[in-house]
Order: sequence, then C-alpha cells, then structure tokens
Amino acid sequence: MPPKIKSSLSRLLDDFEEEIVRNWAGAQKAELKSGQGEDQQLSALARRFVAGLRAGAEKGRFENIRGDEWAEARAVLEEVSSDRALKGFTPSESATFVFSLKGPLFDVLRREVGKDPERLGEEVWAATLLLDRLGLYTVEVFQKSREAVIARQQEELLELSTPVVQLWQGIVALPLIGTLDSSRTQVVMENLLQEIVNTGAAIAIIDITGVPTVDTLVAQHLIKTISAARLMGAECLISGIRPQIAQTMVHLGVELNVISKATMAGAFALALRKTGRKVVEQNGVEAVKLGAPKAASGSA
Repeated sequence: MPPKIKSSLSRLLDDFEEEIVRNWAGAQKAELKSGQGEDQQLSALARRFVAGLRAGAEKGRFENIRGDEWAEARAVLEEVSSDRALKGFTPSESATFVFSLKGPLFDVLRREVGKDPERLGEEVWAATLLLDRLGLYTVEVFQKSREAVIARQQEELLELSTPVVQLWQGIVALPLIGTLDSSRTQVVMENLLQEIVNTGAAIAIIDITGVPTVDTLVAQHLIKTISAARLMGAECLISGIRPQIAQTMVHLGVELNVISKATMAGAFALALRKTGRKVVEQNGVEAVKLGAPKAASGSA
C-alpha cells in the first residue's frame, strides 16, 4: 500500500473553493472558447471535481487514484472524457480539464504556504503528483471512449455498406463494395439471409463490381455466403467479375461453383429468365413480361 502524504490540500480546497473554481473555470473557458451553456456546465463540473478532490485528499492517498476515496473525482473525469470524445475533442483538450487546475491551485499554495519554502515544495509535489495521475487517467478514459465510438461507427458502416435490395418479386441483389473480411462476411450473410426470408426470394445476385481484389480468403467468404443462401432455398448468381479478377481467380485455382455474369444487368436478365420472365421493348420502353420466354416472345 502506498504511503500517505501529509498535505493541507484538502483544507485549502475547502477554504478557497470558490476562488479556485472560479479561476479554474475561467482558464478552461479561455482554452476551449465555449458558449454560455457550456460555460455553466464547465463550472458545475469544476465544482464537482473540486469536491471529489477534497474528499480524496482527506485520506492522503495521493499516489493511488484507483482507490475508493477518489471515486467521485474519477466519475467526473469519465463524464468529461466521454463527452469530449463524442464531440471530437483531442486527447490534450480533454486532459486540459485537469491540468488547467494547476495554475489556480498553485496560486493559492504560494500565497498560503509560500513563507515556508520546504513546506511549499512538499505541497506542490503532492498536488503535482495527484493532478498528473488524474490527467493521465483522463487521457486513458478518453482513448477508451474514442475507441468505442470508432467501433460503433465501423459497425454502422458495415450495415450501410451491405444493403440487400429487392430487384423484382423473388429476386434480391447484394452489391458489395470494398474488401471482405470475417466480421463483414458475417454481417453480409445475416443481411442476405434475412432479406431472403422477408421477401421469399428464389434468386440472390451477389455483385462484386466494387470488390477491388478476390483472393482465396475473399473467395472462401463468398462461398460461405453462397452456401448459406442455398440452405435457405435461394439460388445465387455472381456478377461484376472484372477481367483482372477473373485472371487472378484462375491463377489461384479458385472455383466458386456458381453461375457468374460480367455485369449486374446480365445477372438480372438471367434471374428473370429463371423465374419465367423476360425483358422486352415496347414503344421504346423496356418492360418485364411474365410467362415462359417463348410464349412471351410470341405475344410480343
């Protein structure tokens, strides 16, 4: 257990709370150039943090900010760091919340104990040790909050980048853009299977026009998706295989065991034929005709 440090910090925070909070909040406002509403929030947070510091300083455990005595101070820092991470602040701007307290606090220390240089040194050292540790804790919480924001945004982008659209009754399409990895494949598979269930689709077109490269790993992910769709009763078609990707797949010996077309239009036309429909032109406008292709051709 770290030793206790004798300090009058708790008494000074109690006696000069108003002065310290006022000067500290003013320093933060100057740094952040906040608005009126944010100014009031800063003052309220500063007051809560000083109260937490006073409660913790009474125990004298300045070298261990993880203890229960510093719980309130840590709670304020977690609130500040999480809020600033969401608002796009930098780590240094978040740490400013703690480090800007040094000026107002040291002013009070110099005025009250400055006549005793040895004691002043001890008080400044204790306060510096405490605030530095709390400042590092602020950055730590900020980084965790920012990582959580990034992870959530990545999940949202995955959802947005894997839309499943219904092209026609019984036909759905999944246009893929970017590289396929394990986590994204799972999202792709779930979205496709759910849409097959929702629409009762018999054919699913997977378009890889926007996939930059297809290696053995990407091929494995595609095969998993195709196999899952087949288990749900939907036949899969692949479209958008560019010449370079086709050559790469041949060199790698990749076999998808599925019908493929060069374009989405070609895959859609094939899907229509498989479902007893065809595209015909009437009065300069393309339309889908129902019935067998031969019968539809004759009626046209």
